[in-house]
Amino acid sequence: MLISEAFAQTAESGQAEAGWANLILLVGIFIIFWLLLIRPQAKRAKEHKKMVETLQRGDEVITAGGIIGLILNVSESYVVIEIAQGVEVISLKSSVQTLLPKGTLKSIEPSKASGKQQKKGVKSAPTQEEAAPVANSDESKDESGSSTKEDTDKSGEKN
Repeated sequence: MLISEAFAQTAESGQAEAGWANLILLVGIFIIFWLLLIRPQAKRAKEHKKMVETLQRGDEVITAGGIIGLILNVSESYVVIEIAQGVEVISLKSSVQTLLPKGTLKSIEPSKASGKQQKKGVKSAPTQEEAAPVANSDESKDESGSSTKEDTDKSGEKN
């Protein structure tokens, strides 16, 4: 015969070494995930909880929705945030994302930015009075849905 006979070998020692290698690899991957993902996330959550517990009146904050404002009142679960002069918003304490340094709101001053745009010749958006239509379309139609001649004449005089 051309093919030699093959004899089976016992693989006990090779399997035992492969089992330990797989276990060490699995433990190594878990340690890497813990160091890179789980631990930093838990640390951030702990810092956020501490920050939320220490919120007080007068703090300048940014909410999770991106609203920047000044805290006016703090209760057990909610905060009242002033986002503009006379405009107050009630929000969950947990939605406060960042505590800003004192004086940050004064340094932003959006009113100066809008003044610069108007000086450059940029036209601002029309007010509600400017954008309101001249005649109400419901009044200019009679019961049949067609416009009367008198209504058409009146609307022509208004323009």
